[in-house]
Amino acid sequence: MPKRKNTFSSWRRHLVQRAVHTGWSWVRRVGSVTAENPGRFRFGSIGEATRLSFPLGTVFGEPWIRLGSYCIIAEQVTLTAGLMPDLDLGPDPILTIGDGVVLGRGSHVIADTTVTIGSDCYFGPYVYVTSTNHSYDDPHQPIGKQWPRMEPVEIGPGCWVGTGAVILPGARIGRNVVVAAGAVVRGTVPDHAVVAGAPARVVRRWTPDEGWQPPLRTPAPVPIPDGMTPDQLRALADLDEDAVARLATLEPEG
Repeated sequence: MPKRKNTFSSWRRHLVQRAVHTGWSWVRRVGSVTAENPGRFRFGSIGEATRLSFPLGTVFGEPWIRLGSYCIIAEQVTLTAGLMPDLDLGPDPILTIGDGVVLGRGSHVIADTTVTIGSDCYFGPYVYVTSTNHSYDDPHQPIGKQWPRMEPVEIGPGCWVGTGAVILPGARIGRNVVVAAGAVVRGTVPDHAVVAGAPARVVRRWTPDEGWQPPLRTPAPVPIPDGMTPDQLRALADLDEDAVARLATLEPEG
């Protein structure tokens, strides 16, 4: 015989589930770190409207970390300055992040020496940026016990760094660079380039004389015109291909 449904238990489970979700939303909201509500963190600076989402990853050396304005630091992002907590790193910042930077969930920025991320950079989830690499000069010592090598890292403004990319010590990435998902970047990357692979290499580049080489295979997206309403966008989405083709032949008014 089929079991009778326990309506009371279902109702109670729904109520508990709703309470848990509501409570977790409250915890995430209250646990976020901002300039107005920094909690226990004392960053060198943290700009207007910047938010570090809760739960945070590992964060230490924050007096030597400077965060610009309007940044979004997603959940479980690690930000560290120095090899370990409670070091005196001198008067200058070690990790500098510009305005409007987005660091995706689970990303790590490890700044044992200087790391600079320019404004308006967007990082996908689980990106790893480090200024330190293990050394293995002595074949008789465990690699983890050998003193690491450290080189500054610089990422120019306007870059897009794909999911799971790794930026290694000494990397110098120009402005408006696309780093493909899973790429491993070392050395210098010129402005307006696309890099992919491990190790990463330039697969496309823009120059004023030649444009994009190799040429782009798809047309550039058309921005939404100023003043377009949500209702108008929904109406356009419902048009079939013939209707869109007829609209494209119309002359603009005026």
